[in-house]
Amino acid sequence: MSMFSPLALTQALPFLPLAQGDIDYQVDRRNDPDLFSSVLSSPVCTVMLVDGGKVAVPKGQGDLVDYDNVKLRLATLPGAYVLPELTSHPQAVPMFLGSYGGARAEQVVAVDVTRLPGLHDNNLDDRVPDSAYEGADDAFGATTGDTASRKPRAVPSALEQAAKRFDWVDLRGFAPHASAREAGQATTAASLSVWHMRQRHCPTCGAEVKPALGGWAQRCTNAADGNRLLFPRIEPAVIVSVVDSQDRLLLQHNRAWQTKTMYSVSAGFVEAGENLEHACRRETREETGIELGEVKYLGSQPWPFPASLMVAFKARALSTDIRVDGEETGDARWFTRDEYEQALASGEVTPPVKAAIARYMIEEWLGHEL
Repeated sequence: MSMFSPLALTQALPFLPLAQGDIDYQVDRRNDPDLFSSVLSSPVCTVMLVDGGKVAVPKGQGDLVDYDNVKLRLATLPGAYVLPELTSHPQAVPMFLGSYGGARAEQVVAVDVTRLPGLHDNNLDDRVPDSAYEGADDAFGATTGDTASRKPRAVPSALEQAAKRFDWVDLRGFAPHASAREAGQATTAASLSVWHMRQRHCPTCGAEVKPALGGWAQRCTNAADGNRLLFPRIEPAVIVSVVDSQDRLLLQHNRAWQTKTMYSVSAGFVEAGENLEHACRRETREETGIELGEVKYLGSQPWPFPASLMVAFKARALSTDIRVDGEETGDARWFTRDEYEQALASGEVTPPVKAAIARYMIEEWLGHEL
């Protein structure tokens, strides 16, 4: 048995999708009551739109998400064009994402249109995701009738036209085809959008809440209970690439995955009172029966499906006898690099999606991009 640890030369992953890069959140501006009137009236402010976690892209781009080597970009509106609509559409939630500084000092605002009336045919409650089922691994028609007795129909505003004017894609489809900067913007906007959509009442007293701090928080409307300030909940999850003394990689198939051939690394939510390293060892043992020794940090990635933060590690196995739990994990195997590439070529195995940190973890072990 080799005495050289397969983790000895492991370095943190240099790039991960969805993570913010060069934006300055300008947190000190969030409490300014004139924040949005100031930012949106600036000629260098652009506005992106988000709806229930999905982001707006130019019409036609939504059909491109399943293709390789295509580029997607966010659909944007001038800030000054959106500013008056926030008054006439109080259900829209503006969120100040920050500034990029430099000569232009570009500023970015996201507007969540999830609750705009008439924007959707389906009920809002049907679109709210349930955390219990979210894995860590994982135009206007003509009118009819008597028109003489009615007021003329108003021309739909830009926000009201958004559902038809743009295509809407989720982060899994957008991020692999977007620039790192726009993928970061979309991730933040989607994260806040999902939170505002899910939490409509104070979890302590049950009173309604309203957006606060530039969209990054909520304020309870119950003065008798202190008008407490509420912040988004983040659910940490560990994800672990496990190698043995021969530098083979442990990959597994989750029974809940629709793609029957997809194999990925071990992942799971962190329990209350548990540190990250213990969560790595517990999850791997529960799912595959493998005991872990040394654990080394690789990086982290926001994963707003609906509110996870994936914290990645690489670990060395102390045992190699696989015993899957049969409930969550249906199969697990050890792969050499040659075996894995052969399995990919034959279609026996497919890798995680391009937006997922798991793919980058496998590539780190493999030594090249998939």
